[in-house]
Amino acid sequence: MVAERDGVGHQTTRPLRVPLIRLDGGDPETRRAEIRHVFHETFSLYERLFEHLAAPEAWFEKAISLRHPLIFYFGHTAAFFVNKFQVAGLVTERLNPALEAVFAVGVDEMSWDDLDLHDVAWPSVSEVRDYRAQVRALVDEKIRALPLTLPIDMDSPWWAILMGIEHENIHLETSSVLIRQLPLSRVRPVAAFAPLTAAAKAPANALLPVPGGLVAAGKKRRDPLYGWDNEYGRHEALLRDFAASRYLVSNGEFLAFVEAGGYGEPQWWSEEGGRWRAFASPRHPTFWVETGDGWRLRLLASERPMPWNWPVEVNCHEAQAFCAWKSAQTGRALRLPSEDEWRRLRDLSGLAESDRWADVPANIGLAHGASPCAVDRFRHGELYDVVGNVWQWTATPIYPYDGFAVHPYYDDFSVPTFDQQHNLMKGGSFVSLGNETQVEARYAFRRHFFQHAGFRYVDSPNALPEVPVYETDEAVSQYLEFHYGAEYFGVANFPAAVATAAIAAMRGRPMRRALDLGCAVGRASFELARAFDEVTGLDFSARFIQVGSRLRAAGQYAYTLPAEGEIVSHESARLADLGLAGRAHAVAFFQADACNLKPHYTGYDLVVAANLIDRLYRPRRFLEDIGARINPGGLLVLTSPYTWLTEHTPRDEWLGGFKKNGETWTTLDALQAILGREFQLLPGCPLDLPFVIRETARKFQHSVAQVTLWERR
Repeated sequence: MVAERDGVGHQTTRPLRVPLIRLDGGDPETRRAEIRHVFHETFSLYERLFEHLAAPEAWFEKAISLRHPLIFYFGHTAAFFVNKFQVAGLVTERLNPALEAVFAVGVDEMSWDDLDLHDVAWPSVSEVRDYRAQVRALVDEKIRALPLTLPIDMDSPWWAILMGIEHENIHLETSSVLIRQLPLSRVRPVAAFAPLTAAAKAPANALLPVPGGLVAAGKKRRDPLYGWDNEYGRHEALLRDFAASRYLVSNGEFLAFVEAGGYGEPQWWSEEGGRWRAFASPRHPTFWVETGDGWRLRLLASERPMPWNWPVEVNCHEAQAFCAWKSAQTGRALRLPSEDEWRRLRDLSGLAESDRWADVPANIGLAHGASPCAVDRFRHGELYDVVGNVWQWTATPIYPYDGFAVHPYYDDFSVPTFDQQHNLMKGGSFVSLGNETQVEARYAFRRHFFQHAGFRYVDSPNALPEVPVYETDEAVSQYLEFHYGAEYFGVANFPAAVATAAIAAMRGRPMRRALDLGCAVGRASFELARAFDEVTGLDFSARFIQVGSRLRAAGQYAYTLPAEGEIVSHESARLADLGLAGRAHAVAFFQADACNLKPHYTGYDLVVAANLIDRLYRPRRFLEDIGARINPGGLLVLTSPYTWLTEHTPRDEWLGGFKKNGETWTTLDALQAILGREFQLLPGCPLDLPFVIRETARKFQHSVAQVTLWERR
């Protein structure tokens, strides 16, 4: 890198605006001081970002319909510290329960037209400023007083502090995108976020050869830099030689696609991209402004004549459409790089890990300015902008590495994105800080999402990796119909029938607290609330939990139901129609792993695990642990069709369904052997309970679950 020079010709260095924190050895008190410095710098930088809001209305108007107004994000990052401190045991009482409820959960809409029209009584800006000051004082106190042993690992309460800092970095970036989408009349320039100015004609792009090789990714638990849970584990891929564009696609290069009518040609767009295009009716990139005097570019708080040699900023659909169009123009099969291919470019770039940068070798971390810059300014090996300037879309939907484990402090950070709907972006942008600058950083957004993001293209013989399917909207809709929809073939609603049987068996026993394990989208949880003072619904799928939580809050949830081919019907689950709305407040939903429950899930009079055990990866561990969660005299209700499959449960973990010592060994045999130490099977058990799952208007699954009820001795 060539170092910058100041106005009088002196050589200057460009550090990241806020340095990274290392977790490993050294003097604990020196590290404590570093963490305190980074916390305050991060917290203050985020507050300075909101100085862009020039009018009171800017705080409370939505920049786009699919996101909260900016007042939410101003409070959200502060409330996050308190929420995570509670999970980590750093505090026992909240600072402001009302605000921490309002600011708890952001938005990850399921589609570009998934509008949340719910009105919220937002607090005033001054209230939120005061709250942020209280949180700043709380975090500062914890940093000063909390015992510190190095290295800091994932099990340390310090992880919650680092998590809060990195969460603030994420929202510095995403909030800056929202500010960029507000009308210019609502914003003003802020000196701390001054854009770059130099611009010129776009350079001609070209494909350069990239030697193949082994890509090895994934953090180890003792990595010296903070990471989010999806970064940990093991991943390897052997790549063949391929070619990659020398530069990110510039505004000038993308102009040819716009002028060729690319936004109006369905042939260039994926099926999903076509649906977004039909909904949004775009004619050009969202930050381009068409005027009578030519194109201009919208920045954070200003517009400027179009810098044609800056990278174009688009969503993933636009990037993919450009690649399809460019392929037709060049006769080459161009596409976005995979995550592995980007990683190969990073490995060959000669760049060190970001904690070792003295002079920042890229437009990243607000080291050079608060905007993109020329695509031919920062060279990394044979290519430019392998890191920084703008995020780079990849063709890879995010997925868990081998060895992935949810971090208990933030158990829904990654899991909801493992749905093949969120594509990875790599490399960071001009405003990326902290973890976002690291080699292993893995951030994924929905393909219609706008970020400070662009792309480069590749011509590659490497097959795109097949990533695991976590869950789909179709699965959610199927479960909504199973729980809240019509009854078929005279078979009663299964979750309701399970809850009814459980309540009947509880007669004469205390009915204070119930736990619904594997609650899916929550029907049994709401049914149990008819009789119990408090019901907790837990499921490994954070997406299912989101559905249950929204039903609890809004009382209804709309979904589409496959009928035939592409034909769907539009349905709605309504708690009031089922007589469940009056007690919905007694239910709380949380994401959890039934084989590794947190200690506080205990003291229940009833635990229901409906059709769960044959979907667990360690069912024996679950059964051996569950007794400690139930009060003496309480009940455990199990149902299952005993459909043991290796895709869910390793063969050596099956409870039954095989020969043991030459004799047939059923799951019921295993239940009696394992649970018999702490439970007794109630008279009249087992029972059979049928259920029907609708797939389409003419295709159904008809199964029979075995029901057993167990009393804790």
